[in-house]
Amino acid sequence: MPLVLVVDDVRTLAEQYAYDLKRIGGYATRVATSGKEALDILTMEPVDCMILDLEMPGVDGFEVLRRIKKDGFDVPVIVYTGTGNYERCVQAIKLGAYSFIDKAESMERVAHEVANAIERWRLQAEVQTLRRDTGAERALIGGSEAMRTLDTQIARVAAIPSAVLIVGESGTGKELVAHELHRRSARAAGPFVAINSASLPDTLIESELFGHERGAFTGANRTHHGAFERASGGTLFLDEIGELPTAVQAKLLRVLEQGEVTRLGGERSIKVDARVIAATHRDLDADIKAGRFREDLYYRLNVHIVRVPPLRDRASDIPELANHFLSTTCVRFGVRRKRFDRDALDALMGYDWSRNNVRELRNIVERMVIATDGDTIGVDAIPAEVRGASAPKRSKAQTFRERKSEAERQIVVAALERNEWNITRTAVDLGLADHASLLKVMRRLAIKPR
Repeated sequence: MPLVLVVDDVRTLAEQYAYDLKRIGGYATRVATSGKEALDILTMEPVDCMILDLEMPGVDGFEVLRRIKKDGFDVPVIVYTGTGNYERCVQAIKLGAYSFIDKAESMERVAHEVANAIERWRLQAEVQTLRRDTGAERALIGGSEAMRTLDTQIARVAAIPSAVLIVGESGTGKELVAHELHRRSARAAGPFVAINSASLPDTLIESELFGHERGAFTGANRTHHGAFERASGGTLFLDEIGELPTAVQAKLLRVLEQGEVTRLGGERSIKVDARVIAATHRDLDADIKAGRFREDLYYRLNVHIVRVPPLRDRASDIPELANHFLSTTCVRFGVRRKRFDRDALDALMGYDWSRNNVRELRNIVERMVIATDGDTIGVDAIPAEVRGASAPKRSKAQTFRERKSEAERQIVVAALERNEWNITRTAVDLGLADHASLLKVMRRLAIKPR
């Protein structure tokens, strides 16, 4: 049920509006009799629409609008006036108000305006989220020390045309790294073709990689261009490269060395120009010793190695990731937007995530959305295996500087979450001199204010 906040220093008028909106529109309502009280309510619970009186003592309606814009509250505001001064209403629109009404308007008209505001705001939010996530699903999220190190690696390697090997645990986002390498390369305007070696049966891998001629085998009733041909001028991403059969590994090595492919059933060689980025979660050194992976192919692929950190080494990124997945899941499911409470985020930050890293977090958030009927997702919605797990383990690969930076970032992010990202309150909570000191720390740790 949408929540409407009515803000007017005349309590009887505010309460009458709230009563009529509940009666006519079926809305849940709250009343605030000052601008300060309205802002406090916005920090505590998600409000779907606000009806705001402009003429109030102390923090008036104009200051409320300024604070809403400054603090990034996502709520449509309908201002109303009993003075007939529409110039001030126009001024309010310029400050971000959705629309204005006269206090003499019928409540049916007011309820209709509220419904329009909520629906339009919802559609705008969906459009913005979908636009953002068209790229965000292929973007790396997080400002931890581990992610800044990864970003530096990507920037260094992207412009180089050589092969790249991306290594990291399952679910860490290796394909996202491959997309980012492609996006920052000179081949960005070319195609990006991804092949998951583990998902293809052995009988189809060669055809998918190198193509086939018509009649090459039973059912080959047309010529098929393989992944190398389709990726010419761009990037070919070979995910789970360690799963390739050894016979295919030998043919792949020849393609990498000669820059040409021969389709199955074909006799002529075809020049291809695709930059190869491979990825694996396996220990290829161990696979080489066990005879499962060709050593010469390994050294042909690992000209440059990019290591993707596990989620437990960047736990301070979890609130940002969780909120991102929460937003996209709500839009995808067509449900009213929800938010995590502080205890839920603390519990998510305290879990190891070693089974499937970021992919596991995304799946858990989806389960939490389904399990929650209200607007706020609490600890009870977290699956038992996550809620009761131990604190995160740290990878031995982290340097002392990285561990120190990550620990400091987790402390600051946790304090910001406790204080609803209010900079002044968080500075006091952390014992800092003032909000400017906290902002300086946040810039150093790559924490963006909300």
